[in-house]
Amino acid sequence: MTDSSATPLPSPKERRRLREAKSLTQADVAAKVGVTRETVRSWETGRTTPRGRKLEAYATLLSGPELDEALPAEASVSEVAAVAAEVSVRHEDPVLALVGVGGGPSSALPEEAPAPAPVPDDVLEPLTPAQAFDALYAFCAPALVRQTYLLTGRRELARESVERAFQLAWHRWPEVAVDRDPAGWVRATAHEYALSPWHRLRPRHRHPEAPPADASGRALLDTLLKLPPPYRRTLLLYDGVGLDLPETAAETEASTPAAANRLLYARQAVAARLPELAVPEELHHRLAELAATERLRAAKPRTVRTGSERRARQWTRAAIACTVLLIATTAVTLRDAPDHYEPPVAPGARVHGVPPRAAQGPLSQEELDLRTKLRSETAHGPEKLVPQTR
Repeated sequence: MTDSSATPLPSPKERRRLREAKSLTQADVAAKVGVTRETVRSWETGRTTPRGRKLEAYATLLSGPELDEALPAEASVSEVAAVAAEVSVRHEDPVLALVGVGGGPSSALPEEAPAPAPVPDDVLEPLTPAQAFDALYAFCAPALVRQTYLLTGRRELARESVERAFQLAWHRWPEVAVDRDPAGWVRATAHEYALSPWHRLRPRHRHPEAPPADASGRALLDTLLKLPPPYRRTLLLYDGVGLDLPETAAETEASTPAAANRLLYARQAVAARLPELAVPEELHHRLAELAATERLRAAKPRTVRTGSERRARQWTRAAIACTVLLIATTAVTLRDAPDHYEPPVAPGARVHGVPPRAAQGPLSQEELDLRTKLRSETAHGPEKLVPQTR
């Protein structure tokens, strides 16, 4: 009988991380160990623990040759980068997959390949921020480009979205470096940028790109693109990447019941057009195959870092220019503004009580009588100024 104490088993969070790093879903692990998917989920949440032969098979599956070093539950970017650097030594192209932290189904080593000897912790030198970023980029970018392609159906937009996400990550590296899941942070940023509705206003996005060469791939991609963006993203994260339902809901900024309803609707829509994909495991494999057939290459890490720094300098210069322009406008306004109060001129109003000026023309009868009276009473000398009483 197998001694369970002799078989080490990582913590529940490390089990999920190791499974995702090996590009395996919970259904894949359940099929290999000989249990149900709900049992594997309870193992990863810590509700139950395998025993006997299942414990030995589960521990052997997690400690395969793909990733020998387990990532701790609160792994920092430096630790992720160290593991990624070790993987890059053993693989020419370490990430060629759709699922996992940066995973790849077609780039795994053969099962009979011997695992390298573990490197002591005191031998590893601390990584610089640039080295840690480059390792994280090499570990995640290729798979993330393929995920974003399934999300948008556009190759150039997928590469641009991943590049912008990593540029923002390098710009906010002190924040990303201490994040619990740096790969998830970059993935969420890339997906949000790729699904932005403003892309439809760009001239080059008014025409669709060439579809996949395979007929089944074209049908699957067309079915995915007909789904609403939130449903498409939920399906990709749950059935493609392999996230749990609460994690999928958190990344899509939705409640768990809403994410479950979106997932059910998306699966029904896919099964209605492609009945052979009604099984989630088959849908997962078809998504991985469709992503692997597209030869999508990401930019070099140094190019991404340089682009991020260049964009930061441009935005800084633009902010400085706007500030200088605002200061100059304020100075001109202060110089030309009046220094005392000037009451406004009241608008003109019609004055009543003053007779209007008479226009030239014949005299009226009253004016004629007045003129005759004045002429008849004409006086000479000063007496005309003396008032007379009547």
